[in-house]
Amino acid sequence: MDKFFAFGFGISTVSAKGVELDCYFPKPITDADSETKRVLNELPIGAHEISTEAADLLGRNAKSLQIPSINPRPNKKLVYVKLAEDVEIRSTPEAYLKLHLLSHRLRIPNSLNLDGLFNHLPNVCWTSNGPIATDEIGGALEESRINGKHLEIFSVDKFPKMVNYVVPNGVRIADSSRIRLGAYLGDGTTVMHEGFINFNAGAMGPNMVEGRISQGVTLGSGSDLGGSASTMGTLSGGGNIVISIGENCLIGANAGTGIPLGDRCTIEAGLYITANSPVTVLDKNRASVKVVKARNLAGKSDLLFIRDGQSGAITCRTNQNTIELNAELHDLN
Repeated sequence: MDKFFAFGFGISTVSAKGVELDCYFPKPITDADSETKRVLNELPIGAHEISTEAADLLGRNAKSLQIPSINPRPNKKLVYVKLAEDVEIRSTPEAYLKLHLLSHRLRIPNSLNLDGLFNHLPNVCWTSNGPIATDEIGGALEESRINGKHLEIFSVDKFPKMVNYVVPNGVRIADSSRIRLGAYLGDGTTVMHEGFINFNAGAMGPNMVEGRISQGVTLGSGSDLGGSASTMGTLSGGGNIVISIGENCLIGANAGTGIPLGDRCTIEAGLYITANSPVTVLDKNRASVKVVKARNLAGKSDLLFIRDGQSGAITCRTNQNTIELNAELHDLN
């Protein structure tokens, strides 16, 4: 029997020139019973168009498979993606399946091979009528005006917003445009208006997110990312260090980090820690012990980073207080 990594039936949107713009997977799977695996074993690996009749036949033979309904239209087609292994992305439907796996909480950030992702995500106009190819948007705008309608363009980007494809249970999102497809939002996560979560990044839940979680960054359970706080991702500057923030941490408003943090860490408001930042380590009596680069403290727990009010030096000492998220806020999820 072939190896089985992931499978999904998807509805693909196609431009007038035949370019696949997106693909919606309502019920992707990463595990299956023996009957379903036997049926899937007969299918070729990769992304393939499939007729509704053939899909229905598969559904009758493997009742756990969810077949999406589709109305015949020139710009829509039914596809399936079968991945035997977590290999480099080779098509637009494969790219969308992996993004769905993250947002459906079937995989966590940094656990998938996303090589080839950008090569297979076309730049698309995301509109009130769905995705439209960038070289076709002029005609679509003209047609909408002629017909007395208003076509709104929300963004021109490779990634759509997550909630147009996946709405995870138990979350609150104040501004859905700030959560990209491929973001991971754990149960109990609240994202306020200025919060942002990129693809292949996420909050494990429960969390309060009022700042920016960059690509590849994860926020541990019980941690709070304050207003306009930010985390340094792996895309900018060619960096390859994966930034993670542990459990029960607090990153203050307008603060940020370019190093991983362990559990129960706090960075005071307005303080941005980078790998090369000189940090004065203090003992329990707040006497200076040594000065180190912040990278030497990466991943350690129970740290409090603050700036000396007189000298302006960054200091670090044992964090005597841990934070607790507002239970009332998260009970409303």
